[in-house]
This record gives sequence, C-alpha cells and structure tokens, in this order.
Amino acid sequence: MSNSDVNVLVVEDNVFNMELTVDLLKSYGYNVTKAEDGYIALEKLKNIKIDLILLDMQLPKMDGLELLSKLKNDPETMNIPVVALTAHAMLGDKKRFIDAGCDGYISKPMDIYKFKSQIDQHLNNDH
Repeated sequence: MSNSDVNVLVVEDNVFNMELTVDLLKSYGYNVTKAEDGYIALEKLKNIKIDLILLDMQLPKMDGLELLSKLKNDPETMNIPVVALTAHAMLGDKKRFIDAGCDGYISKPMDIYKFKSQIDQHLNNDH
C-alpha cells in the first residue's frame, strides 16, 4: 500500500497543532481528513475509510477518551488504529491512554524527525 492510498484522520482543536500535523502528513504523501472535535470525527468516519486516527486527548465537547471509547465499541471503527497525540506528558498518561484502547502515543510538541517513523509503525501494524 503506497502512502497515497492511506487516509489519516487528525482530531485536533488547536489550529497550530492541526496545521503542523496535516502539513507533515501531506508531505509524506498521506491523504488527511481533519476534525476539530469528536462529533465531527464521528460524522467523517461514516463517509470515509480511515486507516489511522491521530487523536488529541484534550478536545472540546467530547474529550479524547470518550471519543476513543465510542470508536472502540463500534464494529465499524473498532479496528482502526488510534494514536493519542497529546500534550499530556505526565508520568502514567501514556499507560492510561494505551490501557483505554489507544494503539500508540505521541507527545506534543512532536519530534518532527521521529514523527514519520511513528506514523509508519502504526500503519504497518494494520497492513
């Protein structure tokens, strides 16, 4: 599967973080869909086949853990890898997000030099 066949959903409410993440993903050749909150993400998932979700855990209206729970409890979305993309860098947060169902964890600010390999690792687990 080439990168141009891969659809990544970025769920992020911070405009700067969204722009940076989308620009990086597009520079790697991925197709990117954006959602500013969990409700928009759920709506977009009804219409687009997504291969990977990058999920900010601090979202308005519906936080990342609530969205993650909905994704993992829905047969249509339960097998899509979800990577927490979060500024929560407290000790134990990574374990908490993984235990809640995330397939990975990338802390913000992102290390742009490691980001592509982190993304590829999660896509290769699925394909």
